[in-house]
Amino acid sequence: MKTSLLLISAITALFFGLLASPSAFAQFQAGGVSSDTIPKGSTWYAGEGLKQGDFFSYSMCYVDYKECTPFEMDMWIKGEKQTGSESVWLAEVVVFDGNKIIVGEMELGKVAPEPIGGSEELGLYRGAFKSSIVWLSAFATSDGSQGGKGPKEFSAISWGKIGNIGGEQILPMKIETIKVPAGTWETVQVGWKTGGATSKVWILDNFPFPIKAKTYTHVSEGIPPTEYDFTLLDYKENVQKSPIAQYKSTKSDFTAAGCETDFDKSISIKKPTKNFDYQLNVFYGPDDLVKGCETQWLIKFISKYDDTEFLNQVQYDFLVVDDNMTQLRSIAQEEGRDFLYSPSGLATLDFIVKEDPGTANYVIWIYGLSPTGIVPSVVSDYLKISVPIFASDGSIPDLTSQEIPSWIKNNAGWWADGSIDDNSFVGGIQFLIKEGIMKIPPTSQGASGGSNEIPSWIKNNAGWWADGSIDDNSFVGGIQYLIKEGIMRISS
Repeated sequence: MKTSLLLISAITALFFGLLASPSAFAQFQAGGVSSDTIPKGSTWYAGEGLKQGDFFSYSMCYVDYKECTPFEMDMWIKGEKQTGSESVWLAEVVVFDGNKIIVGEMELGKVAPEPIGGSEELGLYRGAFKSSIVWLSAFATSDGSQGGKGPKEFSAISWGKIGNIGGEQILPMKIETIKVPAGTWETVQVGWKTGGATSKVWILDNFPFPIKAKTYTHVSEGIPPTEYDFTLLDYKENVQKSPIAQYKSTKSDFTAAGCETDFDKSISIKKPTKNFDYQLNVFYGPDDLVKGCETQWLIKFISKYDDTEFLNQVQYDFLVVDDNMTQLRSIAQEEGRDFLYSPSGLATLDFIVKEDPGTANYVIWIYGLSPTGIVPSVVSDYLKISVPIFASDGSIPDLTSQEIPSWIKNNAGWWADGSIDDNSFVGGIQFLIKEGIMKIPPTSQGASGGSNEIPSWIKNNAGWWADGSIDDNSFVGGIQYLIKEGIMRISS
């Protein structure tokens, strides 16, 4: 009898315990909102109410573009455009990205206002726009026929499920009045949980795009980084005259100034920082940095123990310093920030070269590894990279301050006295060029000659340089002249 009573008590406790706590097998938390101003049955879809003459200005970022570095995108709906059998919206767009201005056009679909074409130079920004501002078109579109998603009700318990592993339901969570630079709006907050954080998007009935959003990437552990973040800065209706026409792409200014605009980040440097706390793999382009022109950098922050392991949550800055390590310029400060931040350890930068012709000391300064807003508790470390800067007329910079390795002088001396052959000496010169210590413009090599056979009198210069009779700059200048005139042939 006692055993039976215990069994009944256990079953009763289990039954009421299940009633008192959420089911372990529940698929989603129920959502849905309504009010006097947003009655049940009210629906929304991405692009709702979009019309000719609409003007939008957003401050935005997306994790796959410079790890959520903010930029501004302004868009004016110019009108409709026929593309084959489909009618699309044609929008004029200007992007303000740091020191760059990019002007172009973007085509938006009618069923969902996703970009389906436009100016090539807007490609990266179109991708960010699609993956952030119109992301909800993955769940709510104007057409529900033939398997389409269709409009979604604010009172619905769910709009769908996030596709990633462990993804949560997209829920209308609450009605909230928010204030942004474009005004004060009564919005519906749509959200979902991601790795312990709640992502939120604020939408407005009969308004085509969200007013604001702050979302996070899905991670299985640690602090989830921001996926996208945007705010509506301005909105106008019935704008008849293009507000975009007043702007001009900075790329056209670079082209007019003779700058290289289509280039790869082909210069590669892989070194540890000064105190060996970090390892960096750096790529930049173009090959020749010119004052007044753009340069782009890719920085990989790598574990000093494992080349395949990226560091994350890196707080850093990109500096210009003088020979005494006094700071002359900070890219973070130019962007209005205290530091640059790379959540993934893979950072991209682009900026205008402002340094005078000669040698610029670029420094990647690492404050430490910690979430944004938290001061790292370690001592800073850095990597200094000396880069030749050219004048806009292509003239060769003064390279006197360049540090040429001592073994190159040894090679020159041995070559001068016949201890090593021409090929060994040329190999040393090629090393100088590859490492950027001796800068040879790609177009400067002359066509005369035809072999790597070097006139014997050139050895005198090498010998004088090796014993200190002439300085580094004289030796480098002489080699540059010989290559330019085609007397010395250096294979690429």
